[in-house]
Amino acid sequence: MIRITSPHNPRVKEALALRDRSERDRTGLFLIEGYREVRRALENGIRPKALFYCPPLFLGENENELIQRAAAVRADLLACDERVFRKLSYRDRPDGLLAVAPQIHRGLDDLVLPAAPLLLVCERIEKPGNLGTMLRSADAGGVHAVLVCDRCTDVFNPNVVRSSVGALFTVPVMEVASSDALAWLRRRGIRVVAATPSAEEEYTETDLRGPVAIAVGAEQYGLSEHWLRAADIRVRIPMLGQCDSLNVSAAATLLIYEAVRQRRAKGLSPR
Repeated sequence: MIRITSPHNPRVKEALALRDRSERDRTGLFLIEGYREVRRALENGIRPKALFYCPPLFLGENENELIQRAAAVRADLLACDERVFRKLSYRDRPDGLLAVAPQIHRGLDDLVLPAAPLLLVCERIEKPGNLGTMLRSADAGGVHAVLVCDRCTDVFNPNVVRSSVGALFTVPVMEVASSDALAWLRRRGIRVVAATPSAEEEYTETDLRGPVAIAVGAEQYGLSEHWLRAADIRVRIPMLGQCDSLNVSAAATLLIYEAVRQRRAKGLSPR
C-alpha cells in the first residue's frame, strides 16, 4: 500500500491525464470510478493496474472487500487523503474508489453468439452519457453484443463508464467501422433493423425474434444513409406530440425491450 497526500504526486497526474482521449489512446488505459463500476469490472475479469481509495468517502462497509480483490490481482493500492481523491474524482459526490485499468479490445470474430442473437448497433454517438445509457439498457435487456460504429466518443470515456454503471464490463462491446460491421452481419445472416422517424412501419409491428441487429444513429442526424440503405427493414417509434424524435438512448431502450417482449412471448431466454 502506498499513501498519497499531495495532489501533485506523479501517480495522480498520470491518472488525471486519462480524462483526455488522446492519453487513453496512447497508453491503452482508462479510469473506472465508483463502487458499483469497480465491482463489476473485477467480477468480469478486468485486472486494474492501480486502485486509488479514500476511506473517509466510503458509503458503506463493502469497499474493503473490493480493495482486497484488487490486491489479489496485483493492483497497486494507493491510499489518498480526501483532498487528493476529490481532485482525482470527476463526480460531484465521490464514493472513494477509482481504478486505472487496461482497455479490453475485442474483434467481431471473437464473439460467440446464439442461434438468434440480439445486437445493438450505435453509429456515431456523440454524447458519452447516451452511449453509457445504451450499454446499461443492453445489459438489462440481455443484448448479446453492442457494436459501436464510426466512434465519435470512445467507450472508455469516464462518463461512458459512469452512465453505464459498469455495464461496459458486462456486455461484449466493440468499436468497429460501419463497413466492417455490415459485412460481418451479412455473413452471419443477421437482419439489420434501422430506427428512423421517416419509416412507415412502427417498431411493434416488426418481428424481432430472429437474428437481429437494432441500429440507432447520431443524436442530431440519426442513422447515416449508409446504414439506412443497407437495412433490411426500417422502423419508427410513434411520436404523438410536437417533438419529432426521442433521445437516442430512450429510442434504443424501447426497441430493445420490444425485442425482449417478443422473445419472452416465444419462450426465448435472454442472455
